[in-house]
Order: sequence, then C-alpha cells, then structure tokens
Amino acid sequence: MAAKPESYENIVQTASKLFFHQGYHATGLNQILTESGSPKGSLYYYFPRGKEELALECIRRGNELVKQKLKKALAGNDDPVLAIQEFIRETAVDADRNGFSGFMPFGFWAAAETSCISESLRYACVNTFTDWQHIYTERLQAAGWMEEKARSLAVLIISMLEGALILAVTQQSSAPIYNVVDYIPQLIK
Repeated sequence: MAAKPESYENIVQTASKLFFHQGYHATGLNQILTESGSPKGSLYYYFPRGKEELALECIRRGNELVKQKLKKALAGNDDPVLAIQEFIRETAVDADRNGFSGFMPFGFWAAAETSCISESLRYACVNTFTDWQHIYTERLQAAGWMEEKARSLAVLIISMLEGALILAVTQQSSAPIYNVVDYIPQLIK
C-alpha cells in the first residue's frame, strides 16, 4: 500500500492530538485544518463523511499502535505477569515523558465521549477494547489459564489500566499506573 500524502498524515495527527486535549465535541474541522496546515479540500477529499470518519481513523490508528506495543511487550517475556507489568510500566514512562499529554493514542476520549453519539464510533471503541482483550486472553491461555479465566483477567487488566490512565491524566502523576503494575502479580496468580 502506498504511503499517504503529508496532508493526510498532518490531518490525522492533528485531529488525534486535538481530540485528546479538547474532546470530540470541542474540536472543529476548521481548527484541525488550521493547526494541520492543510487545505480544506484535502480534509474532505480524504474524509468525505467529515469529522466522524476522521475520528474513526484516529481510533483505528490508536488501536493499531497499542496492539503493536502490547504484542511486543507480551512476547518479550516468558512470564505473562512480568510481560504485562512491562507493558503497563512502559505506559507510565510514556505518560511521564509526554507530560500526561497525548500519551494515550486511544484513551478514554473516544470511548466515553463518542459512544453515546454515534453507533459507528461506539462500534469502533468496542472493537478496540475487544482487540486488546483478545491479545491478553491469548497470552494468558498460552501460559496455561483456561479460556474463561483468561478472558475475565483480560477485562480486569484493561479496566484497571484505563481507570489508572484517567487518574494519571487528572492527577498529572504516573503513580496510578505504577499502582496497577504493582497489583498485576496479585491479580494473575
């Protein structure tokens, strides 16, 4: 597949940043165009259905990024507890490095804000969390957990981490994320 032109990339990256900082509702297409330095025609060329289509692409990209990082971390250690802790620890490091700004490519903005306004955005969020759940579940099953228990643990890990991310952004502290790291061994026994 050919690389997307620079204006496409600028639009998607700018929209992702603005959705994270301001939320979906507070971010307008004109602001995305202005801050991305892209001509108006390019936005409607790449995203003819407008803001919702652009948000779907931001969610899709965020999901792919997290899936790559998660798969890499979970494959990096034979012990699933240590592998999961490493992924969460890397998330905390990213949060600190980025000053709690834009370190979550998907984050709670998409799920919390868009799920009530659009079925396609809600469905994209469902798919994202399902993808993550499958990755955790498969890794835990490979380490010997039964499917039902592995699936349940996957949901708990995602829920704990997403909650910790909200607290980290709110408190401007990675402590809630490191707290999850500390409790993973107790959760996965």
